Amino acid sequence: MNLAPKRPHVLVISYPAQGHINPMLQFCKRLVAKGVKTTFATTFSISKTLHIDINSPVTFETFSDGFDNIGPDQFVSPDEHFPMLRKVGSESLSDLVRKLDGLDAIIYDGFLPWALDVAKRFGIVGAVFFTQTCAVNNIYYHVIRNFLKIPLLNSVVKVPGLPQLEDWETPSFVHKFDQFPAVSDFVFGQFTNIDQADWVFFNSFYKLEEEAVDWMGKLWRVRTIGPTLPSMYLDKRLLDDHNYGVNLFKPKCTESMNWLNDKPKKSVVYLSFGSVTQPGPEQMKEITCGLIDGGFNFLWVVKSSEENELPNEFLDGTSKKGLVVTWCPQLQVLAHESIGCFVTHCGFNSVLEAIGLGVPMVAMPQWSDQTTNAKYVEDVWGVGVRAKPDDNGIVSRRVLDSCIREVMEGEKGNEIKKNVIKWRDLGKEAVGEDGSSDKNIHEFVGELKLRS
Repeated sequence: MNLAPKRPHVLVISYPAQGHINPMLQFCKRLVAKGVKTTFATTFSISKTLHIDINSPVTFETFSDGFDNIGPDQFVSPDEHFPMLRKVGSESLSDLVRKLDGLDAIIYDGFLPWALDVAKRFGIVGAVFFTQTCAVNNIYYHVIRNFLKIPLLNSVVKVPGLPQLEDWETPSFVHKFDQFPAVSDFVFGQFTNIDQADWVFFNSFYKLEEEAVDWMGKLWRVRTIGPTLPSMYLDKRLLDDHNYGVNLFKPKCTESMNWLNDKPKKSVVYLSFGSVTQPGPEQMKEITCGLIDGGFNFLWVVKSSEENELPNEFLDGTSKKGLVVTWCPQLQVLAHESIGCFVTHCGFNSVLEAIGLGVPMVAMPQWSDQTTNAKYVEDVWGVGVRAKPDDNGIVSRRVLDSCIREVMEGEKGNEIKKNVIKWRDLGKEAVGEDGSSDKNIHEFVGELKLRS
């Protein structure tokens, strides 16, 4: 009697942050659609605050980071969390692998390189998944291999596969490495054992970073598998895939969308600076004044802890031009016809969402990879402008208003709008049937099926 071939089983593990969970979970859905049983795991501590879609095709598990009893509002410093995550996470992941029995591969977040050691101990495929760009990770690789020495000695930085960069256009862990020692070590540590990885996946698409992908492809088995947006915003091949399916916050969907529905096409400036950091008090004041003085409607996402920096009219609903919310469904917002511009911190997920939905950007990077992403937004992809800060690191109200006007009304804005539509279409093509990302996922799945 012929037995049906075994369905491959993959465990995907994510660093406990929304910006890592979302793209990795979307990759899981693509794997499921190609016949792979997929289990997604993140830390137990963060799982307590996750709102998970009960209809998700992905199975969910957890592993321990040593802080299982920590509350959602309690802060653990990087100096304390990262070493414990490595030690306890490795032990807990090993227990999970034994529990799941018969795994064919572990796809691990680049921030969790110790997971590759676990995969190798169990004799299964180990694949790293990078949530940041090929360009940014190329820079990190050159630092850890000592090809790019820090502190940076020159104002001009040259890295193969990348355009020439000013020193301040490198990630903050490079040009301000001494300000974030624990995080810098953690970020560079992604490459400690990468030469043993069987696959190296990037949440990008080939044409978006062609030169960087080609250069890194000489070192490892690099494959781009993005953009990892829900399918209904791209190729529409995964039915009912309208959202990421996991949220750390409960979005205020109705309030935001009802407000946008009353606004003319391309008339609203959407502002969001991500879930990790927010602009300081002085910067918040400049943004506020710029929005008040400007002539555009605006929707602004501000964390509740920062609301005391805002005037009452922004908070009590009496502002005629703007709405402030603590969270909103960003994909739905960016897809709304009233949105004309996205003022963003340039986290790569936000950049990919804006490109995927054809929304031009004003870049206001805060830290991490965002300064490099902003360079690409303006100078490489041509999908936005950078709001340049002054010597104190503050973007003035006049500069911000000028950038918004340039994107919304200016001559350069017309070119930016054409470029973002071009990249949007190329992203859809990449994940569509037989596109570059689709072929890369198919290749990976094909090999898993041969092994199983």
